[in-house]
Amino acid sequence: MSIRRFLRGEGLPDSLLAERAVWHNRYRSIVDLERHLHANGTRIIKFFLHLSKEEQRKRFLERIDQPESNWKFSAADIAERKFWNRYMTAYEQCLSTTSTSDAPWYIVPADDKENARLIVSHIVLDTFEGLEMTYPKSSAKRRKELQVIRKQLAK
Repeated sequence: MSIRRFLRGEGLPDSLLAERAVWHNRYRSIVDLERHLHANGTRIIKFFLHLSKEEQRKRFLERIDQPESNWKFSAADIAERKFWNRYMTAYEQCLSTTSTSDAPWYIVPADDKENARLIVSHIVLDTFEGLEMTYPKSSAKRRKELQVIRKQLAK
């Protein structure tokens, strides 16, 4: 299904249905929102867990072979695999267009689940540490107020 046909069903005006305009406008909206969030104190980190085509094939086979994982598999997955190269191109375009210094994308090799989780956790931890957060300092006036409250509560 073409993007144009899909979006027509969403009720968008024809002027917004040109494929190039659709993606340009959507990517701009993403970057604008993330810039706004960053300007207001939110830190955004985005992860793309990149799975190789071969690893995806292995995981599909495991899902088929393990009854408790059958629910994770859909025949549609196989149909979509035919478009692997187109997906990679689309991901590349999206990631490069929407990765900014305020909201970077991190492309994480995900064939090895444990390693991927380790990489993600390090990036999250580094981001937290970069915030240099501290508890608020208590003033002498505030400590006196708390002592008065403490005496009331101790009774």
